[in-house]
Formats: sequence, structure tokens, C-alpha cells
Amino acid sequence: MLTLEQGSMLVSIARTAVDAFVVQGKMPRVGSGPRADFLSVRRGAFVTLNTVAGDLRGCIGFAMPVRPLGDAVFEAAIGAASHDPRFPPVRSDELDQLLVEVSALTEPELLKCKSQDLPNHVRIGTDGLIVSSPGSGGLLLPQVATEMKFTPEDFLAHTCVKAGLFPDAWLNEGVKVQRFQAEVFAETSPRGPAEGHSNQLGP
Repeated sequence: MLTLEQGSMLVSIARTAVDAFVVQGKMPRVGSGPRADFLSVRRGAFVTLNTVAGDLRGCIGFAMPVRPLGDAVFEAAIGAASHDPRFPPVRSDELDQLLVEVSALTEPELLKCKSQDLPNHVRIGTDGLIVSSPGSGGLLLPQVATEMKFTPEDFLAHTCVKAGLFPDAWLNEGVKVQRFQAEVFAETSPRGPAEGHSNQLGP
């Protein structure tokens, strides 16, 4: 479990990376000094950029724990600002109107049950989902289901669509469904203090 201080540090890393990359137009240098131990633990992480009006402006991350957390947040932040295929790169005149959000993920867990029973294992407000099949995959964070007021069936269907599949593909054998949890921290105002959202980690 991350403390608010640790979550605020992650948000600061993401904000610094976004500002530096957008202004300089190139990958900023990562600090080489000593850093907190929790930043070196391998965890998945996503960085979400929202406008102050509440619109999504970019979201990129790493589902699997393949990078140290600090590096994952740094790289995801730059990706959210420049490589989300749904949006053009963030411009420097937008930076003062963006809110930075960081989600630190648990390792995905494969749901081993009959396809028709999957909704019974999806906890809205706690779980994020990954749906994958050969050649495709998609992920939605836990907060998406809460914000959109999804049912478990809705959440499964929308994650399938995110993966480029039919909405009911989760019922097919050969389609893999994984769940994960996230600890979410976000700026309360552009470059302002961070707060932890309602705890997304389940029991």
C-alpha cells in the first residue's frame, strides 16, 4: 500500500516528465541521484491526463510489472502526453489546464472460471480488467467502471471493445480475462497537491 506522500511523489514524477517533454520536445533526463525504495519495486503503472473540464487528454501505461515503478510512471507520463493514438500530442499551452493522475497497479490475476460466470468475479470499483486473445488485447482501469456506472457485464463488454473484439467476446473460449487493482493518486488542480482517490485495492 502506498502512502499519500508516496503517491504524491509519483504524481510529481509524472507532472515533471510531461512538462519537460512537452516544452523541450524531447525525452528529459531521468535523475541519477538516490531515490526512495518503493520507486524501485517493479509494478505496472498508468498515467492519465485529464483537462480541468473533465475530458480525457491521454492515457498510457504498462499493465505488467516489467519496470521499476518510478521508471514506469516516468515513461507512461511521456507516452500519455505524446503517444496516445486517440489524441494529438499535448501542446505547451495546454499544460496549465491539465490534471495528472497516476495509477499504480497490482499484478494481473487470470480469472479461472466458466465464461458465463465471469461477471460474478468482477468487482466494480475495485477491479480493472484486461481482455486478450491471440493478436489483440485491451485494458480498462478500475476507475473507468466507476465513472461510467458500468455493471460487470458492461465492463467486460467495453474492455472487449477496447481490445478490438466484439462486445460479447468474453464469452468465447480462447479469450483471456484478467483482473487487477490500482492505487490512484491525482492532482487536485494543475500542478497542485495530490490526493488519493477512494482506495481501489480490494480485500
